[in-house]
Amino acid sequence: MPPVVGFVARRLGRAVLTLWFATTITFLLLRLLPGNPALAVATPNMTPQTQAILLRQYGLDEPLLVQYGKYLWQLVQGNLGVSITQSVPVTDVLLERLPWTLLLTGSSLLVTVAVGIPLGVLAATRPRGLLDRLVQVSGVVGQSVFVPSVAIALLFLFGLQLRWLPIGGAYSPGVYGGQWYLDVAAHLVLPCVSLVLVQLGSYVLTLRATLIDSLGEDYCVLATAKGLPHRKVVWKHALRNALLPTTTLVGLQLGFLVGGAVLTETVFAYPGIGRGIYEAVTQLDYPVLQGAFVLLAATVVLANVVTDLAYGLLDPRVRTQ
Repeated sequence: MPPVVGFVARRLGRAVLTLWFATTITFLLLRLLPGNPALAVATPNMTPQTQAILLRQYGLDEPLLVQYGKYLWQLVQGNLGVSITQSVPVTDVLLERLPWTLLLTGSSLLVTVAVGIPLGVLAATRPRGLLDRLVQVSGVVGQSVFVPSVAIALLFLFGLQLRWLPIGGAYSPGVYGGQWYLDVAAHLVLPCVSLVLVQLGSYVLTLRATLIDSLGEDYCVLATAKGLPHRKVVWKHALRNALLPTTTLVGLQLGFLVGGAVLTETVFAYPGIGRGIYEAVTQLDYPVLQGAFVLLAATVVLANVVTDLAYGLLDPRVRTQ
């Protein structure tokens, strides 16, 4: 077996094992939630016998091990079940919300990388300067604050006080055509900025530290001694090695983005999967919660696999190994 195929196979096997573990933990934790899922759709006139029928309909009256076995079998078949409160397939519920979450997390990740790389490079090439000190202070502060706190502050300032941007939702009703895209972009700004402000600090500080180390390596010193322009030494030689740990951080931050999206979407009533998780928790909708967590866990696991594979593209030493 070629080394590359073996490497990919090992990473995929580890990803499947991780996904199974996350799925199992999610299944067990949801069963520990207090309350009766049948009450989510119960009416004042519904008798206990009718509630028992509902539980039997969704298989929630069976032993835990039996429920787990059926759940895994359905999951292997691509069946995420049926929503208790909406009576529609969970897949339909998630697919309706998935584009909004992808738009929010994808845009915030792109903005973080696009802003973080220049800031990290500028801070590393001018150590102990004014910009470097501002980057370090803002980075530490950004990592210390809570996502909802930033979201609420932005909502209060730019949405309620200045009234520059919408305060909730993903779009305004009754807007069509080209104006609809502008309206969606306006609704996206505050949730996106909330996530960017919290995660940008760790990205910039990591890139700054690794780039300073790379610039002190022998190959950069030799490139400078040969007369290569400083800009070329930084961007062509040092930055490539400095991006290795930063690439890992991007993969790990996707998990943070997923968790942050749940809180951010709740604050801004953004109709993504995070908002759907919040609603499903309040309604004890087990199938929707299980499906959402499986989807998000698969996304994070896949991102980490891609990060591992990207190492070989960035560093020939890793590719050779």
